[in-house]
Amino acid sequence: MDNRAGLDDGGASVESWSVPAVVLITGIQAAGKSTVAQGLAERLPRSVHVRGDVFRKMVVGGQAEMTPDPSSEAVGQLRLRHRLTATVADGYAAAGFTTVVQDIVLGEHLTEMVMAIEHRPLLVVVLAPSPDAVAARETARAKSAYRDLWTVRVLDAVLRGETPRLGLWLDTSDQTPAETVDEILARAWTDARV
Repeated sequence: MDNRAGLDDGGASVESWSVPAVVLITGIQAAGKSTVAQGLAERLPRSVHVRGDVFRKMVVGGQAEMTPDPSSEAVGQLRLRHRLTATVADGYAAAGFTTVVQDIVLGEHLTEMVMAIEHRPLLVVVLAPSPDAVAARETARAKSAYRDLWTVRVLDAVLRGETPRLGLWLDTSDQTPAETVDEILARAWTDARV
């Protein structure tokens, strides 16, 4: 059987995933968001993968970087990025696509993003591997997500201490990306809906 939707193993019904939804995948840097979001989108019959960070990259002049103690301009640009992401997600979902959104959305910003995305059903998945697992993944990556301003432990503390417990939180420390996608496919419709 074609397992494109990963539904042959007792997961959600095919009918569930045929309904256009927005799936918001968040977590800290190097948690696996990009890989998991792409893998999930590839397993769905009609899907789009929206990378929220693309809106940050579009700012050519005057970009304000998020830091542990951000300026009001940096926070404003982050909120703009999230609003733009929400608008794009809503547009694709309205056109009949399940839209898999992936970005770092932590703390109060998660609640704001959930409110900014108008389309329902909205499924929120928080990838929360251990700090040690994230650090190991970071060293194996070609790009470096952590610089002088942020460390894995600082960002993980924001995730675990300041982010509301919305949706489905997954400890993916010992999972491959494919296993994480399988778990999302099996559990999102019951455990990730907001």
